[in-house]
Amino acid sequence: MELNELFGLAGKTALITGGGRGIGRMMAEGFIRAGASKVYIASRNQTVLEQAAAELSDDGRCIPIAADLSTHDGIAKLVSELSAREEKLDILINNSGAAWGAPMTDFPEKAWDKVFQLNLKAPFYLTAGLLPLLEKSGTADDPARIINIGSIAGEVSNSLGAYPYGLSKGAIHQLTKMMAKEFASRHITANAIAPGRFPSKMTKNITSDEEAFKKEVATIPLGRFGRDSDIAGTALFLAARSGAFITGAVIPVDGGSLND
Repeated sequence: MELNELFGLAGKTALITGGGRGIGRMMAEGFIRAGASKVYIASRNQTVLEQAAAELSDDGRCIPIAADLSTHDGIAKLVSELSAREEKLDILINNSGAAWGAPMTDFPEKAWDKVFQLNLKAPFYLTAGLLPLLEKSGTADDPARIINIGSIAGEVSNSLGAYPYGLSKGAIHQLTKMMAKEFASRHITANAIAPGRFPSKMTKNITSDEEAFKKEVATIPLGRFGRDSDIAGTALFLAARSGAFITGAVIPVDGGSLND
C-alpha cells in the first residue's frame, strides 16, 4: 500500500468545529495538505473563519461556516446547512470548546453551564444530528470517523481551578467510548485525542509570560509545548486508512505529562 493511500485523505469531506484557530486550525491545515476534498471549518467568528480558509487553501477546499454551538438552535442550523451541502460526511471533529477558572467557593453558574454546553452537549447533539451523513459514508473497510477533542485535564486530578473544563473533558472521553460501541455496527468509529499544552487562545496567558512559560515547560517530560504537526499528525492518523481499525481510544498527545 502506498503511503498516500495509507495516510492521505483524497476524496474525503471533513467538518472541524472551532477550525478557525488553535488546534482546530492545525488539524484543518493537516487535512488540506493530506489532500482532503473539502474541509469545513465552523465557529461563531465568521471573520476568523474566512481568513483561515483563505490562508489554508487557495482552491476553495477549506470552507467556512458560521455556527453558534452554544445553543441548540445553533447546532441544528449547522446540521441543516451541512446536510443541504453534502450527501455524506466522512470525518467529524468535535473540537470547539471553552474553559473557565475560578475558586470553587465563587464559581459562576453561567460559566459552568457555558463550558459544559460547548465541551459536552454540543458534541453530543452535533454528532446526533450528523449521524445520517456519517452512516452514508461509512463502510466495513473504511468507516466514517468521529474524533472528539478532549484533554489530559480530563484524566488528572489537578483542577487548576478550571473545574468544569476537566470534568467535561473526562466526560467527552467517556462519551467517545460509548459512541464507539454504539456506532461500530453502523461503520462509524469514534476516538478522542487528549492534548496537553499547545499554543492556543486558552494558553495565551502562559505563552505570553516568559517566566510562566518556562515553569510550564519544565513540567512536561519532553520539554516543550505541542506543535502543529503533533496534533495534525494524530488526527490524520485516526482519519485516514491508517486508523480504520481503531475505535474507542483516548490518545494523549501531551509530551508525557500523564506519565510524570
